[in-house]
Amino acid sequence: MAQSSRGSCGTPTYPWHLAPDGLATRRQLRALGLRPGGQPVVAQIERPRRHRGPLVAYLYRTDLAKPVRPMTPAKWAAVKRALAARRICPGCGLDRGYTIPTSLGVCVTCAGAPALAA
Repeated sequence: MAQSSRGSCGTPTYPWHLAPDGLATRRQLRALGLRPGGQPVVAQIERPRRHRGPLVAYLYRTDLAKPVRPMTPAKWAAVKRALAARRICPGCGLDRGYTIPTSLGVCVTCAGAPALAA
C-alpha cells in the first residue's frame, strides 16, 4: 500500500493508481452503477502534470455509495426537449436538425448572411 501524505485541507493524498481498496472516484463509482450519495470526500489522488499543477481526483468510500437513480419517463422527456431546443436557431427560428454552434450563436446560414441595414 502506498504511503499517503496530508493535503492542504487535511485530506489524505495518494499517488496516482495507488489508492487503497474500498475507495473510488466518481467515474469508477458510476462504472459500478453507484453514486457518492452525499458522503464527504475521504481522500484524493494526484497525478503529476508537467506545465500545470497536479491533477486531483477525489475519492469516496464504495461501501457507503448508493445505487444510481434510474431515469424516469419525465426525465427522458426533459432531456429530449432540451436537446431539441439546442437545434432551434435564435436568428431565424427554424429547427436546423443540428446543434447550433455556440461560437456563432446562430445557425450557419444566418451566420453567413450579410447583415441587413436598418
